[in-house]
Amino acid sequence: MTSNANIVTGEAEGVSPEVPLGAIDVSYPKVPLLNVFVHDVTMDQVVEDFTEGMMLTLHVDMIMKLQQDREFYEAFKEFDVITCDSQILYFATKFLGTPVQERVSGSDYFPKFYMHHKDNPDVTVFMCGGQDGIAEIAAKNINAKVGREFIVGTYAPPFDFDKSDDEIEKMIELINASGATVLLVGLGGGRQEKFLVKYRDRFPNVRLFLPLGGTIDYEAGTFQRPPGWITEWGFEWLYRLLKEPKQRWHRYVVHEPPVLPLLAAQKMGRYKNPFAETGPAADG
Repeated sequence: MTSNANIVTGEAEGVSPEVPLGAIDVSYPKVPLLNVFVHDVTMDQVVEDFTEGMMLTLHVDMIMKLQQDREFYEAFKEFDVITCDSQILYFATKFLGTPVQERVSGSDYFPKFYMHHKDNPDVTVFMCGGQDGIAEIAAKNINAKVGREFIVGTYAPPFDFDKSDDEIEKMIELINASGATVLLVGLGGGRQEKFLVKYRDRFPNVRLFLPLGGTIDYEAGTFQRPPGWITEWGFEWLYRLLKEPKQRWHRYVVHEPPVLPLLAAQKMGRYKNPFAETGPAADG
């Protein structure tokens, strides 16, 4: 085991793969957004009802990648619950005349998730992602809040993890050795979702798969969220751009703005799915 891997033993030991997290049959209305969709679901519904399967929190960066990356587009269809993780997309659903009830972001969801399950010993989490040492800090913070070893393992894979079969095998081995029943990954939008779809069957103990991007950094305290009013008015992108201009410039100034004319085209019935010959919305 390398220095940037951390397996916490204790309550994770002896977790039976036959023990479910209590999943129930959930079905939420779908709201089309370009060639994909989000579910019209509330935060409370996701926290309380969705305890088994794969969750995706859709934001503008992802929806633009879904216009260009066919592998990601096909992987998207494998997710069970897709939430609107963007105030811009939340406003877009109103603009399109099909509003969702609320924005359900991953960084807001996960604290509610671990406090909801703090007394359920069947729920333990492995955090895979972030830079060296960051997930360990996040784990300590969360475990202190929960009052038990809720985060039972962490690992920070190299950036190019998906180009190495040996690295993939190492990640799978560490996750399985932890006994975790929930897998949270922060491996980059698109890459983390494709990783879960491709390898989910290799994790016999895991019942819930959470690709939550920057949540590890937020829980570690290495990146501070903006005041609530900035997010509510749809300016979190500007806050992040001002905080990290070099890292965020391409994403927020080049990559994401084309979503606006695409949404306008959808409003006028002129949007065309780049990966389908007919029909503007994803199957499903």
